[in-house]
Amino acid sequence: MDEREQHTEGSLQEAAEVFQRLRPRLFGVAYRILGSVAEAEDVVQEAWVRWQGTDREAVRDPGAFLATVATRLAVNVAQSARVRREAYVGPWLPEPVDTSVDPEVGAERGEALELAVLVVLQKLNPVERAVYVLREAFAYSYGEIAGMLQLSQANARQIISRARRRLSAERREPVEAAEHRRLVEAFVAAARHGDVAALESVLSADAVAYADGNGMRGVARLAVVGAGRVARVSAFARRFFPGAEYGVVEANGRPGIRLVQDGVTVALVGVTAGPDGIDGLYWVLAPEKLRAYERSARRPADPGSGRVSSG
Repeated sequence: MDEREQHTEGSLQEAAEVFQRLRPRLFGVAYRILGSVAEAEDVVQEAWVRWQGTDREAVRDPGAFLATVATRLAVNVAQSARVRREAYVGPWLPEPVDTSVDPEVGAERGEALELAVLVVLQKLNPVERAVYVLREAFAYSYGEIAGMLQLSQANARQIISRARRRLSAERREPVEAAEHRRLVEAFVAAARHGDVAALESVLSADAVAYADGNGMRGVARLAVVGAGRVARVSAFARRFFPGAEYGVVEANGRPGIRLVQDGVTVALVGVTAGPDGIDGLYWVLAPEKLRAYERSARRPADPGSGRVSSG
């Protein structure tokens, strides 16, 4: 191997080490913008390809450079995904991620990670979503955000202000983590036995349940509203998934519920809870989204692998 080849190999090795260190943040940014594990993985893979082809000696701050690349790629994917999601059958919910491995998916703080928050973020346009994510989850300055998304700082501030108002209007103040877990465990205990009365007792009067099955037979295509109706639908899950085991797992930074039937995850339920009890259930049933959840539990070892390793 001649000197030039050795230099190239060493340079790529260094590039891979830098990228591997930054990968959780890149995934975290893309996932929050897109609400999709698969699409976020694709963004990270494309960022790696671009990083390989970049004149890296001219890059003063690899973290800022790669975060900008990932953000812009995610915004582009989100703009094209909007058309596909219009044809989705029933409610579209984000793909849940297992945060027990990487508790904050590359963020300084766990903002913009709960399923309920991601659902609200999907109502913003992709650039607004990106601004909110960069500021609230990753603590970028307004100047940095303006440069990354080619906005003025004043525009970035206005977007943050609007997004915060929208989220506060659509999202209740959550309970403390210990109370959230207690409510989830009480719900699981009641759901295992199909106990409608016990289920209703842990739900707020205006609880809402959403189910993402993308056209699966027997899955409600409209939101179910009210403690009584939500309790009955939740109890029916025992018959929909006979013999399924219920367990509490960590998903998107909060305790959630996983149903496993014959060793396969058949449902992942995100839960929101307020002072009056559980007020939101987000049933993710679409098989491809559940597979994405399983993949998210394993961090990739190879910076060039586009998908999370299943080994």
